[in-house]
Amino acid sequence: MDNPFQLITDAFAADYQINLSIQGLDGSIMLTLSNCGHVVAKRMISAEQRNDPERLKRLVQSIQFGIAIEQGHSAVAILEAMIDGGTPHLPPPTAKGRPRPAMGL
Repeated sequence: MDNPFQLITDAFAADYQINLSIQGLDGSIMLTLSNCGHVVAKRMISAEQRNDPERLKRLVQSIQFGIAIEQGHSAVAILEAMIDGGTPHLPPPTAKGRPRPAMGL
């Protein structure tokens, strides 16, 4: 498997500042995505998720989906992009105001 941290970085670096921090002795890490100084998403990643390529891919897609829904993108279009094997590349939050955090935080 490729480096899990690189996979996370590749998925989000174009649109967000990424912070990964160790959370415990069990190997869990906290992923925080920020844009313009505001937290957009925050998610705990277990060692098991991090070390399983399929679980990590699903986690990344879940985060992307949550952010996209919060930004008002069509859930259908996002799901179609995921089904087609891609990951949706969506624009960062608009400057209309402070972005809201993704659900499930």
